[in-house]
Amino acid sequence: MNPPAGGDPRERSRGAAPAQRPGEWQRAWPGWFVTFEGPEGSGKTVQAARLHDLAAAAGIAVLVTREPGGTAVGELIRGILMNAGYDAVPLEPRTDALLFNAARAQHVADVLRPALERGELVICARYADSTLAYQGYGSGLSIDALRELERLAIDGLRPDLTVLLDLAPEIGLARKGGDELQRFESGMDLAYHRRVREGFQAIAAGEPDRVVTVDAGADVDEVFDRIRSAVSRLAGLERLAAVRPDPALDEPRSPAVRMDR
Repeated sequence: MNPPAGGDPRERSRGAAPAQRPGEWQRAWPGWFVTFEGPEGSGKTVQAARLHDLAAAAGIAVLVTREPGGTAVGELIRGILMNAGYDAVPLEPRTDALLFNAARAQHVADVLRPALERGELVICARYADSTLAYQGYGSGLSIDALRELERLAIDGLRPDLTVLLDLAPEIGLARKGGDELQRFESGMDLAYHRRVREGFQAIAAGEPDRVVTVDAGADVDEVFDRIRSAVSRLAGLERLAAVRPDPALDEPRSPAVRMDR
């Protein structure tokens, strides 16, 4: 998954990857880091849980986590970010970006890096790409400024693979019931969610070696087949391609970490 030698002009475009790209940093851990990204209602909860169960069936130590959250501090920050309505506690986009990255820094230090150092497959719903898509493309903050915050928060910890579950926001929002809607679903208009989707697509176009785009509007089994195929191409995870998915995986046995954003 190493990028081709030489400069890539896409890195100079808005939202493109920083100069350091997947495969260029020194991997100081034996595990694998897979992130799920995408708009609301794209199926991150179900697909992450199914990947967890498949990996467990293959005898791979695996952890499912989420952002914001994953740590005691992160869950407190999540409560501020996800439950605060504009009418109650207005949050400025820069505040959003700072809080998301604060939670991320703690997540990297307390959960992600230790699990990777233990040799586990870490599956994380949402990571740094979400802040670029939501606070950058959605809310209009500087991509360059957000990249600087990202570098500080992740401390060099970039995903080996990112699965972008791409879905039109009209479909994704319609999948969520009224009791599932939180701040970013109920407080932002459709134009905002369209910009977010375009942001994810721009990130994927800028980093094709890292990001695999999957049509989340397809049948759930077809979506999972594409995810399994992509993850099994990571060195050391080839055995996932040979594991026959248990029909019970349609109802994941692992506790689903609810991804409400």
